[in-house]
Amino acid sequence: MSSTTSKLFAGALGVMGGLVALRFLSGQLVRQGVKVLMTDPYMENLAELLSATKRTGVQTILETNLRAQKAQVLKRPLGSPRRFLDFDGLMFVSAHLDRPPLPHTREVHTATTIGPGAKKPLTLATPLLVSGMAYKKALSDRAKYALALGSRLAGTASNTGEGPFLPKERELAERLIIQYPRMPLHRTVEILAQADALEIQLGQGASAGGAQAPFPHLVRPELPALRQREDLPKIVSFLRQVGGGVPVGVKLSFTNNLEREIDLCLEAGVDFLAMEGAKAATVAAPPILEDDFGLPTIIGLCRAVEHLKARGVHRQVSLIVSGGFFSPGQCLKALALGADAIYLGTMALYSISHTQTAKSIPWEPPTQLVVDGGKQAGRFNWKLGARHLANYLISCTEEIKEGVRALGKHALLQVDASDLVSLDEVTSQITGTPLAYSRRTVRARIPSEV
Repeated sequence: MSSTTSKLFAGALGVMGGLVALRFLSGQLVRQGVKVLMTDPYMENLAELLSATKRTGVQTILETNLRAQKAQVLKRPLGSPRRFLDFDGLMFVSAHLDRPPLPHTREVHTATTIGPGAKKPLTLATPLLVSGMAYKKALSDRAKYALALGSRLAGTASNTGEGPFLPKERELAERLIIQYPRMPLHRTVEILAQADALEIQLGQGASAGGAQAPFPHLVRPELPALRQREDLPKIVSFLRQVGGGVPVGVKLSFTNNLEREIDLCLEAGVDFLAMEGAKAATVAAPPILEDDFGLPTIIGLCRAVEHLKARGVHRQVSLIVSGGFFSPGQCLKALALGADAIYLGTMALYSISHTQTAKSIPWEPPTQLVVDGGKQAGRFNWKLGARHLANYLISCTEEIKEGVRALGKHALLQVDASDLVSLDEVTSQITGTPLAYSRRTVRARIPSEV
């Protein structure tokens, strides 16, 4: 045997010996660990972590430690982890013989109009809009560019949010909704005149109506601020004038006082309402506002539609809803229940990030790619993000069309609550749709021949 062969053989034996030793040591450690878990008193046992974690949840323990680290309000990104009542308790009624479904080649009309009574209504190719997410206060300029261009490519509108105005965002978006904060910092008459719709920001689902700008003395004197409810009519009138007749609406969260809030908005003469449920997200908000304020979207939506119908203005004053829409099916159910359009926020951010999240993970969360000041924000390719957002919005719209065809209908506006059935009594009571099991008939038993 040559010296080289001998060395290789010896090396192989050494590796095998090491593996045997490692297996032995691992076995010893596992056996010792199992013995400790099975014999240590509960107060000294690491298994106590299992019980405590199951009782409170990993996120609760994590947030407790974050609060213990700093004596300040905790700010949680991307909404509440709570499972609120949602649209999963509804199913569509398939068309078969009673009315035939449409072939996939038949065109389905999905266009929607925001503010049909306005001098310059906002008409879009899809009911799916990009929600308001503020530059600087939330997102980077690159993320805002991606949202704006993506909305253009998909034939829809994007929303500025309440942050500073980006001229390039206006350039990239074919249809841009400009938000007007209660304390309208970062706004001028010249900026407002560039809007395709104007939205007065009173609050949102993930942060309720929490205070916004702390510097009211910096508001330009020519811009009215909303300090009390009596200010709303004059702000609506002012925006209608400076906007040249584009739709003027109000953004607020669903609350148990929503009928009164809607009445105040209608009295002010708004063209649309943008209302958001408790399942909505924001860049960061105190968990108490995300978890314990507002109403689930499905409850708020049904109450809002019922009230608009009672006031005789449903479909005249447009209703945009948001908060927890993660699939085309959920969107179509909300539209069937009476919404005119859907704002998408979290899904829009997931879409523009797409494969670029690899630039952040595993060492940082994907939010660092899109938030203002994020560690990887400078590496975000906004043009690629725009294409991915457009793909997502177009894909969702096409899937909604498939659902409309399966209902045997030609247009989104033909879909209504009669196309839905509930799987449980609570959802049935909230939505006014029939229970799926309420019409069951027990088949009579045929007596056997003697």
